Amino acid sequence: MSLDLLAYAAFFLTMALTYAVMCLGLNLQWGQTGLFNVGIAAFVAIGAYVSALLTTPPTPDRFGGFDMPILVGWLGGAAAAGLAAWLVGALTIRLRSDYLAIATFGVAVCVQLCVLNLQGLTGGAFGIGFIPRPFSHLAGNVLAFGLANLALMAGLVAVLYLALEHLAKSPWGRVLRAIREDETAAQALGKRPIRFRLQAFTIGGAIMGLAGAAQGHFIGFIAPDNYLPVLTFQVWAMLIVGGSGNNRGAILGAILVWGLWALSAAAVSAFVPPEQQARAAALQIVAIGVGLCAILLLRPRGILGERSALGPRGKHGRRPGRRPDDRAP
Repeated sequence: MSLDLLAYAAFFLTMALTYAVMCLGLNLQWGQTGLFNVGIAAFVAIGAYVSALLTTPPTPDRFGGFDMPILVGWLGGAAAAGLAAWLVGALTIRLRSDYLAIATFGVAVCVQLCVLNLQGLTGGAFGIGFIPRPFSHLAGNVLAFGLANLALMAGLVAVLYLALEHLAKSPWGRVLRAIREDETAAQALGKRPIRFRLQAFTIGGAIMGLAGAAQGHFIGFIAPDNYLPVLTFQVWAMLIVGGSGNNRGAILGAILVWGLWALSAAAVSAFVPPEQQARAAALQIVAIGVGLCAILLLRPRGILGERSALGPRGKHGRRPGRRPDDRAP
């Protein structure tokens, strides 16, 4: 029994860490640069499908099946998602706030419709199966397989965290925060906000694509239903709960919100009659919404909100990460 619990814990944490990678990408776009992207599902889907096409065995009724190594698939998925983010950003990055949100949401809907209807490329509603899984030679030992994948995802998250922390502390990262706080002032200092915003949007999209590729290979199957707009809602909730602008907060929020999602699913299965479970599944979104409201009331900037660069209480004695117009919770 204890081995089964360990195997489930490894599976749970591995899935949570795939969402943590998505959160890190969103944190670069929104937390560091202020880009309101609600098309997360699109870039995750692009990464997952491109990686699947590159690594699956040949299939007569579908394009792709190049049977390449998993690493090539992950890199290809990240590159394809980054390219898509660059193309979308080149057209929409000049838009502000809600207008950018509307544009990216439209992109997500278009991508979801494409993967649903381009059956010769994506498998249509049936999706793509037989995606090679890392450490598949350990599949007979559920615990060893789960721990090996957990170690792989933990290593990936650690590398991304260190790289993004380095970028955040670099001159490039300081320019992003300056653009987020006051784009006009940054432009007056000789910076080119459009170029920096496009760079952040592209890198964030590539990270989301990498997350989609990793998640697809861990599960071994992808389908259009995996990339509905609810995925974007989940990732945004994770970032808000953990703390926007803080990479550690992005990782923590992903684990907590995914835990709430999994716990609510288990509660529905255990306490709701089978004939009502399809309707009761909506309670998962309700649970996340309630948790999100509680966090916003108790910790408006998230559990690990962005820290001020001025020290423990800041220049004027304010708490870290608070602007003058913030109100106490």
